[in-house]
Amino acid sequence: MTSVTDDLPLAADFPKATPEDWRKLVDGVLKGAPFEKLVGKTYDGIKIEPLYPRAKGVAPLMGRPPAAPWQVVQRIDHPDAALANAQALQDLENGATGLALVFAGANGARGFGLEPSAEAVAKILKDIHLDAGIGVELEVGPQSRMAAIHVAEYVKSNGLDPGACNIRFGLDPLAAGAVWGHSPYTWDEIAPAVTDATKGLAGLGFKGPFASADGRVVHDAGGSEVQELAFVLACGVAYLRAIEGAGIPLEAAQDMVYARLAADADQFLTMAKFRALRLLWARIETACGLTPKPLFIAADTAWRMLTQRDPYVNMLRATMAAFAAGLAGANAITVLPHTLALGLPDPFARRVARNTQLLLLEESNLAKVSDPAAGSGGIETLTAQLCEAAWALFQESEKAGGAFAALQQSVFQSKIAATRKAHEANIAKRRDVLTGASEFPNLHESEASVLKATPIALPPYGEQKYKFAALPPIRLAEPFEALRDKSDAMLKARGARPKLFLANLGTPADFTARATFAKSFFEAGGIEATGSEGFAGPAKLAAAFKASGAELACLCSSDKVYAEHAEAAAKALQSAGARHIYLAGRPAEAEAVLRAAGVTGFVFAGGDALATLQDAYRRMEQR
Repeated sequence: MTSVTDDLPLAADFPKATPEDWRKLVDGVLKGAPFEKLVGKTYDGIKIEPLYPRAKGVAPLMGRPPAAPWQVVQRIDHPDAALANAQALQDLENGATGLALVFAGANGARGFGLEPSAEAVAKILKDIHLDAGIGVELEVGPQSRMAAIHVAEYVKSNGLDPGACNIRFGLDPLAAGAVWGHSPYTWDEIAPAVTDATKGLAGLGFKGPFASADGRVVHDAGGSEVQELAFVLACGVAYLRAIEGAGIPLEAAQDMVYARLAADADQFLTMAKFRALRLLWARIETACGLTPKPLFIAADTAWRMLTQRDPYVNMLRATMAAFAAGLAGANAITVLPHTLALGLPDPFARRVARNTQLLLLEESNLAKVSDPAAGSGGIETLTAQLCEAAWALFQESEKAGGAFAALQQSVFQSKIAATRKAHEANIAKRRDVLTGASEFPNLHESEASVLKATPIALPPYGEQKYKFAALPPIRLAEPFEALRDKSDAMLKARGARPKLFLANLGTPADFTARATFAKSFFEAGGIEATGSEGFAGPAKLAAAFKASGAELACLCSSDKVYAEHAEAAAKALQSAGARHIYLAGRPAEAEAVLRAAGVTGFVFAGGDALATLQDAYRRMEQR
C-alpha cells in the first residue's frame, strides 16, 4: 500500500535552492552592510557562519549504546548523613538512575557536601542497593579523599559484589590543585597515591573507572570550550601514564579513566564540545596503540551560568544544557538545582532537577537517536574546529611536561584568565545576556526557598609548597547581583530602593522603546525605574520628577524629539534637583549641547552597563 505522499513529489514543485540564491536574499536584507555582521565568533576565536552545507561521509559517533538512556544523576550533598540518605532514597524512588555523592571539600561541593567519615558513609548508603544497576559517582577532594575508600569498605562489609557495583570513584588531585592554586606535593609524589588507590580498588574487584579528568574546573573559572577540552586531555593522559607506570597494562588502564564536562545553555557549542572530546580521546587511544573505546563522559549543567536573582530562569538554562549534553552522547548527566547558587536546594528544586531529565528521556525520547547531529554541517564543522584547537593546546601542555607542569607554568591559567576577562566584559556590556540578572530583572521577586544546614568543617590539607595561579570558580551574574544586594540593603535601611525617573518625552510611540530599554537597564542594577506619561513641557516634567522622589533621571524618546526638546528637558530636570541625568540613546553630534544642558551620561545597547550602574551608586552615596 502506498501513502498519499508517494505520488506528491513536493520538492520537485519548488526551484532548487542554492547558496548563491540565499546570498542574494541576504544581501538585500543587509542593505550594503558587510556580510561579516552575520558571522559570529566563539571565545576561542572560532567563526560561526550563518549557513553551512550538509556534511558528507560522516558516521555517527559512538557514545552510549544505541537507544540507551543516559544515567539521570542526582546530587547528594546534605551535610547531615541521615538527611542525605533520605534525599538519595527519594530520588531513586522517583526516577533517578544515578547518584553523585558530593563530599565536603570537593570541587563541586558549592559550600556544602557530605561528611567523609566511615560512619557517615554507612548512614548515607543505608538501604541503597548499590549492586542493583544504579550509577554512583563520587566527588571527593584531597581533604575528603578517604571517602572513596570508605565506600569500597562499605560494599565489602555488606557482602556486595564489587564487580556488580557501578561506581565511578572520582580520583582527581590535578583538578583540586588547579582550583586551589597550590599543592603540598609534586606530581611524582601525587601519581603513586592515585595509582595505589586505583590498584587497591581494582584488586578488590571494582571495575571503575577510578580517575576523573574534570573539565568543569576550567569552565567554572570562565574558560572556553577549547581550554576545557585540552585540560581534560592533559589530565586524562597524566592518569593513563601514571597507571601504566604502576604496572597496569594500557588496555586495562583504558577503562580506568573517565571525563567530566560542563554543559551550558549554548546548545550547539555544548554538543560540539562533547562530540569533540570523543574524537580527541580516540586519537589519544590510537596514539597509544589501543583500539578506541567510547569514553565515559559525565556532564554537569554549568555552575557559572546560575543566577541568584530570578533563579527560576535557571530551569530553562539547565533544560537546554541537559538537552545538548544528552543529544551529544553524554553517559550521565547531573542537573544542578536552580537554587544551588542561593544555598542547599530544597525538595522542590531537587525534584525539578530530576524531572528535567526524565521529561527529556521519557516524553521527548531524546536517547532514542544516536548522535542526531551527525551530518549537520554546522555542528560537524564546529566539532572539527574545536578538535584542532584543543589538540594544539594539549600539545602545548605536553611540551611543558604534562598537566601538573603545565599548571606550574601557567599554560592553562593565562589563557583562561584572558577568556574570563572577555566573558566579564561581554556580561558588563550585556552582549552576553543573563535573563533575570543583567536583562529583564524583577525587583519584586519573592525569595526562593533553600534548606538550612551547617557545612562540614574540614581540616587544612598539607602545606602550600608548590604554588601556581589558581582557577577559582565564578558565576557570571555576580557583579550585577552585588548591585542588587546594595539595593536590597538600601530598601531595608531606608524603606525604599534607589529610584530613577523615566523622563519620557512626546507620545508613547516616541518613547516606549527607549523607556523599556532604560527600565531594564537600571533595574538590572537594583535601581527602580518609575514610569511617566510623555511630557512636552519642561515645567510639568520637573514637577513630576520632584513628586517621584527619585534622585536620578533618564530622558527617553526618539532622536527627532530629542532634537526639539531634550536640551530644555535636561535643564528643567537639573533645576528640579536631579543628581544625575541620563539620556537613552547615543548622543552623536549633539553630545556637547546635551552635556552643557545637564545630561551627564548616555545609556545604549553595547555600552558598559555595569560601569554605568556602579557609577550611579557612587554618585548616590556622595550626597
